[in-house]
Amino acid sequence: MFEKYLEELGLGDKEAAVYVALLAVDHASVLDVAKKTKIKRPTVYVALDSLEKKGLVSETQVGKKVHYLAEPPERLETYVERQKVILEEQQKRLKDFIPQLKSIQRESGERPTVKYFEGREGIVSSLEEFFYGEPESAGGTAYLIYPRDLRDEVFSREEIDKYQKFRLQRKVKTKVLYTYEKGEIPSDEMGERKKIDGTAYPLTCDIMIYKDKVRINVLGKTLSGIFIRSEDVAQTLQSIFNLAFDSTKKNASGEIPEAK
Repeated sequence: MFEKYLEELGLGDKEAAVYVALLAVDHASVLDVAKKTKIKRPTVYVALDSLEKKGLVSETQVGKKVHYLAEPPERLETYVERQKVILEEQQKRLKDFIPQLKSIQRESGERPTVKYFEGREGIVSSLEEFFYGEPESAGGTAYLIYPRDLRDEVFSREEIDKYQKFRLQRKVKTKVLYTYEKGEIPSDEMGERKKIDGTAYPLTCDIMIYKDKVRINVLGKTLSGIFIRSEDVAQTLQSIFNLAFDSTKKNASGEIPEAK
């Protein structure tokens, strides 16, 4: 039980076993620790060296032999605090390091990340994940294509408002192509919207493109979703979206012309 908790704090399984074994005695030789833990002596040496560096074990001289003793359990608090400082420093460095890693990824060829979601709850999870990790000052534009009638059938007003609030908090504007039998949804400062003819161009998927992410939720008979993270895929779909969106400017009514 103790070993498992120590592993959760960041110790290796062998380190945890050696530390607990030393806590039970005043001090012990490597041979004694190996017998008590049933860990091979070379591995015990490695674990002891690591524990010493963490400040959890120290050496003492007993006759001509080197013995080891566990530092008091209170020293674990110091270890955890030190780990927090290290993680905070790594987090700061990571902001500069991520762009460098992404540049390597682009040079070697991008491989899309794809996740699948099943059912209504799966779709809700995909909505929550879409802006996960984006800072509140993310900004930019998200591109949406969706059937408003179907979306209103699948999601409650509360769920839709919660998702929109999450997007607006990150100052993400939208360009939207939508179908809606009940009328038109006017544009505003945070979103430019164009209604399309649902009869000529039926939609059963809710699609969003933002930065290098694409979310496609199927709202037909079987509810499911796909989440894709790929700069190439996102850029291509964004270009197709803009091609369709720009074509609406040729029609005074604001709707894409009917298919011929």
